[in-house]
Amino acid sequence: MSNSTNFIPENISSIGDFVEGFFTQHAAVPAYTALGQTYSYAQIDAASAQFATYCVNQLGLKVGDRIAIQLPNVLQNPIAVYGAFRAGLVVVNTNPLYTPREMKHQFNDSGAKALVILADFLPKYDEIAEDVAIESVIITSATELLMPNTAPEHTEHVNFTNVLAQGALADFPPRTGIDINDVAALQYTGGTTGVSKGAALSHSNIISNCVQTIGRLGNNFNAQDEMVICPLPLYHIYAFTVCMMAFASRGAHILLIPNPRDPDAFIAAIKPHQFTTFAGINTLFVGLASHPDFKTCDFSKLKLTISGGTALTQAAVDAWRGVTGCEITEGYGLSETAPVAAFNEVGNEQYGTVGLPVDGTEIAILADDGSQLPQGESGEIAIRGPQVMLGYWQRPDATAEVMTADGYFKTGDVGIILDNGCIKIVDRLKDMIIVSGFNVYPNEVEEVLTLHPSVLEAAVIGKPDDKTGERVCAYVALKNTVDTDDIEAHCRKLLTAYKVPKEIHILDELPKSSVGKLLRRMLRD
Repeated sequence: MSNSTNFIPENISSIGDFVEGFFTQHAAVPAYTALGQTYSYAQIDAASAQFATYCVNQLGLKVGDRIAIQLPNVLQNPIAVYGAFRAGLVVVNTNPLYTPREMKHQFNDSGAKALVILADFLPKYDEIAEDVAIESVIITSATELLMPNTAPEHTEHVNFTNVLAQGALADFPPRTGIDINDVAALQYTGGTTGVSKGAALSHSNIISNCVQTIGRLGNNFNAQDEMVICPLPLYHIYAFTVCMMAFASRGAHILLIPNPRDPDAFIAAIKPHQFTTFAGINTLFVGLASHPDFKTCDFSKLKLTISGGTALTQAAVDAWRGVTGCEITEGYGLSETAPVAAFNEVGNEQYGTVGLPVDGTEIAILADDGSQLPQGESGEIAIRGPQVMLGYWQRPDATAEVMTADGYFKTGDVGIILDNGCIKIVDRLKDMIIVSGFNVYPNEVEEVLTLHPSVLEAAVIGKPDDKTGERVCAYVALKNTVDTDDIEAHCRKLLTAYKVPKEIHILDELPKSSVGKLLRRMLRD
C-alpha cells in the first residue's frame, strides 16, 4: 500500500477527529435535509455526540467494538454513523432490505454487539435474534426526529429519542487508543466469490479517499456553496464515502432521498431546491430524464453530476444533458478501495472511460500470470493506493487471493489503460451481476435456488437490461415437477428483491465441464 500519511490532515488520528473538525468549521450551515426536515452541522454535531455518549456510557461499548447500522436515508443515519465514529466504534453498514438470512450472516461475521434498525424491519431481526451476538438494539421510525410522537415504543429496545436524551445527560467521553490504521468500517461485499465478506476499511483509507475525491473535483466543489442530491443509500460505499464523508467535509448541504424508486416523491423532494450537485447511477439518470415532471425542476445551478456503481451509457449521458444541460462525470471504485480509484475530470469528461487514477493511486493491468501488461493491452485491473482496504475481515486466505506481494488489489474487472492514461473498463473476470448498481453474486442465488426441495441444481447469469443495467436469470434442473412461480416465491423469502431472478428457465440438465463444474458461459452464449 502507498504511504497514506500525506493524505491525512494534521492532528487527525481518526475519523472521529475528522468529522469533529468539519462540524466545527461548518457549524452554521445546513448539513442534511430528509423528509422536509433540515439539521445544521451544529445540530448534527450535538446529536452525534449524544449518540456517542450513549453508546459508551449506557451500552458500555469500547473502541473497536462493531455496531451494525441498518437504516434508509433518514437523518438518523448520519447521526448514528458519525456518533459511532466519535465513540471509536467500527461501523458495519447494513442494507435495510436484507432478509433474516443475510442479516444473520453479516452480524455473526462482523461480531456486531449493537444494532440500529428501523422499527419496520424489527420482525426480521426477531427471527434471528437468538442466533446472533447482538447485545443492544436501538430502534427508530423514519419520522421520529420530525414528529417525536412517532417514536416507536418497545419493552426490550430503546428508541432514538431516548438514546439522544440520555446521551445529553453526560459529557462526551474522550476517545483514546485509536490508530489511524485501525479498522473504521466493515463494508460487506462478495468480492470475487459468493460469500459476503467484510472489506476492512481503516480510518486512513476513508479519510484518504475523501481527500483524493475532493482533490479531483477541485474548484468544482466549493466549501459551503454546494447542495447535493443523494438518492443513493448511505449504507452503499459510494454514498457513504463520497456524500457522507467527502462532500460533508466541505460543508455541503446534502438532501437525502429515502426511496429513489418512487420518482414522484423524489421529484417533489428536490423541486423546491436549487441544487448544484447530483450523485447517481446510470439507471437513475435514464429514469428521471424520461419522467415528464423532472423537466420542471430548477437546473440553473446544477454544475456537477457524478456517476459510479455501474457502467455509464451514452444514452444516459445524452438524455441527462438534454434535460438538465449538465454533463455526467463518471468514476470507478469498489468497496475494497473505499471506493474511489479513478475519476474523470469535470469539464474534460472522457466518455467511455472512468478517467484517470485519483492522486496517490497506481493502476496496473495484469496478465493471467500476474505480470504487468503494457499500455493498450487488456487484462485484470489492479489498484494500489492509500484507499486500498486492510483486507477482508478475519479472512486471511480470501485477502491473499486478491492482494499481490507488492500491495496491489486485484479487482476482478478487465480493463485497458488508454494512450491518454484514462482507464477503460472492458468486462468483468468474475461472474458478478450488477443490478441498478448493486452487486449480485451468482453463487449466493444458486445456493438459495438449490434449497428449494424440487430444484436439483441451478446456474445464474446476468443479462443486459434497459432499466437496471443487468437482470438476474436462472437456469435450473429439477428433481420433480414444479412451477417457476413457486421457485420465485421461494427466492423472495430468502433474497433481497434485486437478487431475485427475473427469469427462471427449466432445463433437462445444465452444461458442465469434464470435472463437473457448471459452465455459466455456455448459458450466456
